[in-house]
Amino acid sequence: MCHGIGKQSLTSLACGLSIATIVVLAVLYSLTKSFSPLPDDIYRYDWREPFNLEKGWLLWAGIGLGGALAAIAVTGAAMSLFNSEPPQRETDALVRLLPLIGSSSISTASLLGITGILAPVLEETVFRGFFMVSLTKWLPTPLSVLVSASVFAAAHLTPGEFPQLFVLGTALGFSYAQTRNLLTPIMIHAFWNSGVILLLTFLQLQGYDIKELLQAY
Repeated sequence: MCHGIGKQSLTSLACGLSIATIVVLAVLYSLTKSFSPLPDDIYRYDWREPFNLEKGWLLWAGIGLGGALAAIAVTGAAMSLFNSEPPQRETDALVRLLPLIGSSSISTASLLGITGILAPVLEETVFRGFFMVSLTKWLPTPLSVLVSASVFAAAHLTPGEFPQLFVLGTALGFSYAQTRNLLTPIMIHAFWNSGVILLLTFLQLQGYDIKELLQAY
C-alpha cells in the first residue's frame, strides 16, 4: 500500500483511508444487525470512568501498553538469540515510509492521522470488535484472543514481524476482553503507532540513519 507514496499524495491517501474506514465500519454495523440478539456491549465506545479499576478503558490501556512493550522486548530478544541472520526488512511498511518520516510537518501530521487514528479505529473494530467477538460464540475467550491476534499479525503481511505483531494483538485482545470497551485497544494501538512515528521522526531530525537502525533492530 505504501509503495510510491509521495508527499503530495499522502493527504489524498489519508482522505481515501478515511472514506474506506467509514465504509468498512458501516458494512460491519449492517452485518451485525442481521444477527440477533446482539451482546449489549458490541461495538462499545464508552468514555465514562476511564480509571475504574475493573473496566476503566484508559487504565487498562496503560496496563495493556506496558505489558505489550515488555512482552515485545522479550520476544525481540529471544528472536535475536535464535536467529543468526539479520531480518530482511526491505518489505516492511516502516522502511517504505522512511522518505516521509520527518520530511515535513504536513507529512508527519498526515502519518500520525493515518497510523494513530484511522488504523487503530478501523483495525480494532474489525479484529477485536467484530472478529474476536464473533469467535467467542464458538471458542473460549482466551482462544478467541489468540486466534484473532494471529489473523491480525498475518494481515500486516510482514512475516519477519509476525511474532511481535502477534504479541501486540494478544495484548490488544486481552485488554478488550477485560473492559469490553473498544476504546481500550484503540488507545493502545494509537499510542503504539504514534509512538513509533514520533520516535523515528525525532531520530531522523537528530541525524540518525533510520534505515540502518531498523535493519539492526
